[in-house]
Amino acid sequence: MQNWRLLFRERWQEPCGYRDVLQLAFPLILSTSSWTIQSFVDRMFLTWYSAETLAASMPSSIISFTIISFFLGTGSYVSTFVAQYYGAQRPERIGACLWQGIYFAGITAFLFVFLAPATDFIFALVGHNAKLQELEAKYFRILCFGSGLAVYSSVLSSFFSGLGRTWTIMWVNLGATCVNIVFDYLMIFGYGGFPEQGIAGAAWATVFSTLFSSIVFSWLLFGSKKYRQAYGLFHHCRIDRALFKRLMYYGGPNGLQFMLDNLAFTFFIILIGRLGTDELTVTTLAFQINTIAFLPMIGLSIATSILVGQELGANRPEFAVRATWRAFHLTFLYMGTIALCYVILPDLFLWPFAVNIDPVVLERLRPQAIILLRFIAAYSLFDTCNVIFSGTLKGAGDTKFVMYFSLVAGWLVLVAPTYYIISTNGHFLTTWIFVTLYVSLVGLGFLLRFLQGKWKQMRVIENVVVPEVDPSEKK
Repeated sequence: MQNWRLLFRERWQEPCGYRDVLQLAFPLILSTSSWTIQSFVDRMFLTWYSAETLAASMPSSIISFTIISFFLGTGSYVSTFVAQYYGAQRPERIGACLWQGIYFAGITAFLFVFLAPATDFIFALVGHNAKLQELEAKYFRILCFGSGLAVYSSVLSSFFSGLGRTWTIMWVNLGATCVNIVFDYLMIFGYGGFPEQGIAGAAWATVFSTLFSSIVFSWLLFGSKKYRQAYGLFHHCRIDRALFKRLMYYGGPNGLQFMLDNLAFTFFIILIGRLGTDELTVTTLAFQINTIAFLPMIGLSIATSILVGQELGANRPEFAVRATWRAFHLTFLYMGTIALCYVILPDLFLWPFAVNIDPVVLERLRPQAIILLRFIAAYSLFDTCNVIFSGTLKGAGDTKFVMYFSLVAGWLVLVAPTYYIISTNGHFLTTWIFVTLYVSLVGLGFLLRFLQGKWKQMRVIENVVVPEVDPSEKK
């Protein structure tokens, strides 16, 4: 027992050990939780307003997020550049990299302004009734005007995450969530002098919360003499074509993978909807439960990418390996516990959704919901490999492999079999076998790529000579 305590204490205190991982990840876990709260309150207020606005907000927000996810994934890759430049002790390049991300956010804003007039055409293709199309287009159009701000805020947030300043990100995101909730209430229902705007009010509240985070991040960054001097923020603001191309080369696949993953699951849900309302409802319920449990893993994945980027920038791949395994241990322990609870305490997860549902409907859906939670329990452990080892690969710059592997697996193992099963009137639960296979395959693929070790020689920054640092002096 004493030996185990000593071993744990050593792994807790060592550089890139459990303590370092959790110090970075904990604020990010709270930040991602704030996004869930924001989405939940949006849906709750729209439910109170009218069933039509809730119904219209779902497809509109899914389509909007799927499109913008490419730009968010690309812009947020600034964090890997910042992390590697930070590890390589090249602060002047951090400022230059930040500006390339800001210019990319400007391009995003320009593109979405031109996309906004096409919203009526987009939702005519969806094929819902005229009233729903009008509400969907209105919601999407307003979100378009805030898309550039969303990418800009993500780029500035990536600057702080690359440096390891994750507490800053947490406080700003929590503040933005509060702004969203307040304006949701005021603008949806027409309180505090605001006109009643329904679904448009929900969209504007989202834009205002993004504007809030953009302003606060800008103030913290450009208003700080420390940051301006340390990273030459106003001395390196020109367009650096070589650096911008490199950001697109590595960040573009990251954004594309993010978008295509969302698109694959969107198609899966749309296909399930063809089977019937019960099948779609129980699938949505299962994914919603899994999303809540999944969020802490996102924080650990981002923390892994940051540590890997910093250590590779400093030419210490052995520390990057250590950070990855420590993050994996923590995530596996967490998801193992959640998976066990899915199996032995399924009603604990179903209870919050059962409060306002017709008991007859609940009794009909409950058996299938319990089965789906068991499927999720089965693939959750493989999902641990997915989020942690993909975080390592992205932190190194191996984004093309992540993109190609996710693309092939998502469409060949998830979407195509689901389409075939539904087209041939196959059983609903058979589709979930392929969901499990897809997640498991991706997790194992990223694990094998990590063990192969090619990522240790990868860098997104220029080759530099880094002064040797005694590991005992680190941090």
